[in-house]
Amino acid sequence: QVQLVESGGGLVQAGGSQRLSCAASGRTFSRYAMGWFRQAPGKEREFVAAISWTGIITYYTDSVKGRFTISRDNAKNMVYLQMNSLKPEDTAVYYCAARQFSTVQGMTVTTGIRDWGQGTQVTVSS
Repeated sequence: QVQLVESGGGLVQAGGSQRLSCAASGRTFSRYAMGWFRQAPGKEREFVAAISWTGIITYYTDSVKGRFTISRDNAKNMVYLQMNSLKPEDTAVYYCAARQFSTVQGMTVTTGIRDWGQGTQVTVSS
């Protein structure tokens, strides 16, 4: 099990950029696939992006492709989500997630994910 703490949320104007960070505890961080999800008011939590243990393979939901980039630094136990060209519909609470020995495809659904951060609010104004 890993402990996850997100940071970097806040208010940004449409078209702007923001970088979210997720700090993970635990010695076996490099064995975890990592992902980002988001949840808007009144909506279900949805997948945003995932990255493999090695950091080589990434996967994105269609609505953020070309705008968001997920990355990780295993030496620092950190995962990042760089968000560019932000839109008002990106407004949500963003959650970091971890799943041991998972593929990136396995990170696209909440089922089976036990380790979650507390979330960080991202608000994009029009």
